[in-house]
Formats: sequence, structure tokens, C-alpha cells
Amino acid sequence: MSDGWHDECGVFGIHGHPEASNMAYLGLYALQHRGQESAGIASTDGEKIIFHKEMGLVADIFSEEILSRLPGHMAIGHVRYSTTGSSELKNAQPLVVDFESGSISIAHNGNLVNAQELKRELEVSGSIFQSSMDTEVIVHLIARSRKERIEDRIVDALNQVRGAYSLLFMTRDKLIGVRDPHGIRPLALGKMKGEGGATVITSESCALDLIEAEYLREVEPGEMIVVDARGTHSHRPFLPAVEHFCIFEYIYFARPDSIMGGTCIYEVRKALGRQLAKECPVDADVVIPVPDSGVPAALGFSEASGIPFEMGLIRNHYVGRTFIEPQQSIRHFGVKIKLNAVRGVVSGKRVVVVDDSIVRGTTGRKIIKMIRAAGAKEVHFRISSPPTCYPCFYGIDTPHRRDLIAATHTGEETNTYLTSDSLGYLSMEGLHACVPNRKTTYCDACFSGNYPVPLETEEPAEQLPLFRGSVRV
Repeated sequence: MSDGWHDECGVFGIHGHPEASNMAYLGLYALQHRGQESAGIASTDGEKIIFHKEMGLVADIFSEEILSRLPGHMAIGHVRYSTTGSSELKNAQPLVVDFESGSISIAHNGNLVNAQELKRELEVSGSIFQSSMDTEVIVHLIARSRKERIEDRIVDALNQVRGAYSLLFMTRDKLIGVRDPHGIRPLALGKMKGEGGATVITSESCALDLIEAEYLREVEPGEMIVVDARGTHSHRPFLPAVEHFCIFEYIYFARPDSIMGGTCIYEVRKALGRQLAKECPVDADVVIPVPDSGVPAALGFSEASGIPFEMGLIRNHYVGRTFIEPQQSIRHFGVKIKLNAVRGVVSGKRVVVVDDSIVRGTTGRKIIKMIRAAGAKEVHFRISSPPTCYPCFYGIDTPHRRDLIAATHTGEETNTYLTSDSLGYLSMEGLHACVPNRKTTYCDACFSGNYPVPLETEEPAEQLPLFRGSVRV
């Protein structure tokens, strides 16, 4: 069982570009951090939808030859980490289906909390499912809708689901982006530069930067964007709800160079580090991050505390998805192949190690032991988020609550387990003070247990099977 967060999914759509599939490929490249299990692109030339998807990373899946088989002026793409459904090709996206109204392709970032109930009802009435993804529930609901226009069918379907979704739909002549009424998962709108430039809808603004598109704004919670030959149109077909954007996007999930809530993620993470230094001060000689996600917060911690910043842990960027362990045991092998302590930075020093979060604690324990083995006199662990005590049901693959160390151990007990000299978390108040001041509230359920979209089950959250029992909660 891995000790860490698994990013959910990333979506990218473009309309009105002669090399749409190539642009989608580049966009997915920029979104690779959001999912590394599978990737796919679907395109249309106005007559038919063609698609290609495989298990693996974007760069390994798409060649010039494959992209040349995906012609057309419009495309959508998806990178996936499985939060519902097993990790296999049948669950890769985009989904492409034909039904009586034509062909449609769909890419989904998020998770539906009533998928199991809807799936059961659909199967009773004759639906046959080909995958184990909650996204396929949406496809069946669209196909069963009696509405005429595809936009109305989508609205009809989404009015029946509950949970988190940032969705892209592509027909032979339309690109449609929809964000759930709570706005839990991100979705951005952009435009290629120049007159008549292509319209882009994607999970993060960093994908717009790569293709030199202009970031326009976020797709609003509950908003539907329809792009066709007549232009780009905004609709508000859903009842308004209180916005609950995922606060963990600022802490870990989003790329540091993306913009969310009008603010650069990198600056938010530095602010988290500065706030952490104020709340959890320590006498030390050097501040080091756990790379790469801990770097901005460590810089902020160093800035506020006056303690010098150094890269005391070096990350191996060439570690693949799997590696062969030697038969003769090497202590902490799994961590050591990814990270190594710099003896010249930490030896004889009082060290502050800054990371974004603690999940199970096993990786942190190994890192601290590695730093001590490199000669550190003291090791103080500082976390730029509050204790993670609850699983996510909105599109992030998180462990069982019983496996989250902060849910089962006090701060002192966690510190003892980690073997650190001290442990400090950022407070909830400090976290909310650093993120952009939105009009409403954030989803911070992983810290507070306050789930904005009710979990539609009588079972305790510990036992909740979202879809075919395949989600680890």
C-alpha cells in the first residue's frame, strides 16, 4: 500500500484548431501529474469520432503516427488515476459511445457519491455496463434521456447524479464543459491567441501555458460551456449551490504554476510555509523540503523564520512506475530509490523538514531515519496542512480512515512513530487564511470530516463502497 496521495484525473478539450489532437497531446502532457495510469484522446473531423487510449504515460502512448490517425478540428483528452474502477484499459477515458442521437465522447474528473445506487437502478431496467467507472453511469443516463438536444440530455443526466464532476463532452460538432454546482474539482477556460483562435477547456491553466493559449477564467460552479461553429456560449442550467472548491488543490494536487481562484498555486504554498513558521517555530540550522511538493512551503518557512533553505533531499526523477528490489534487503529501499539525503547539507545540523501532508506516516519515518543516518543532530518535521483524518469521496484516491495516522494517533504519538524531535501541523485557521478569499467556502472534508455533498448511504463512511466496492475508503 503506497504512502501518499494519488492525483485524480485531468481533462483537456479544444475546439477550432486544425491540429486539435496534437494540442490535446500537449495539454495532457502538462496535466500528467493528475494521473499516470492511462491516457486517451478522442477527436472528430465533423463526421465521426476517432479515439486512442492506452495504459501508461502520455509520452509513451502517443507517437506522431498515432496522432496522425486522430484528425479534425476538435479533440478531448484525459489522464487517469483510478478513483473508481480498477486500473485497466476498459476503464481508460475518454469514453466513446454511439446511441440513437449520434456519437458522444466523455472525459470526467471527479467522483459520484450515488453511482452505486444509480447503476443498480439502470441494470434493473436493462442497462449493461462495460466498465467499472462511475462515468459510465452518466453515459447511460444521457442515452436514456427523452430530451432532443444533447445539451438538454446532459443536463437531464447530471440532475440525477450527486458528487464532484468536471466534465468534457464532445459530439461531432460541439465541445461541452460542465462543472458541478459545488465546484469541487477545477476547470479552466482559455483561448488560443489571434483572431478566431481555438477555445480550450481544461483542468488547470498550466496546460494553457504550454500551448500558448490565454487563460480567460474558471468555469463557474454549475456552469455549462457550449462551443460550436457559432461561438462559445455559457449556460446556468443547475440550481445554485454553495461553492466548495477542494482546498487540497492548493496544498498538493495542482501544479505550482497553475492559477486557481485568481492566485498562483506557488504563491499560496509559500504563504502556507510562512504561516507554518509562525505557528510552529523551532530553533534550527537549516530548512529542507521533501521534494518536489514540499519545496514552495519550505521556501516560505525559511523566509518567515530566517533559517537558511537548502535542498537536503535529492529526488531521482527517473524512477518508473515499478522497480525490481534486490533479493538482499536494503533498508528503506522504496524511499531511497526516490530520495537521498545530502550529507554535506544535514550533517551536524538541526534540520527542519517541510512536507505538504502526512498520510500513513511510513514514508516520513523512513525519510527522518535517512536524514539522521546522514549525520543530522536533530530532525523537526513540519507539515503545511492540518492533520489528514478523513478519506475523500470526491475524486481523490485516499486510504481507509484507519490507515490515516492522524485519525488514529495523537500528535505526540505520531511524532514518536516518525522518530522526529518535534512535529508541527498548520492549523485549519492558518490554512484558510492563506488560500484565496472566495465568496463562499472550501471543501476541507479530509481535515474536518465535513462533507459538502452528503454521502448517500446508511453505512459508516469507513465501509462505503462507491462503485463495485472498488474505491479504497
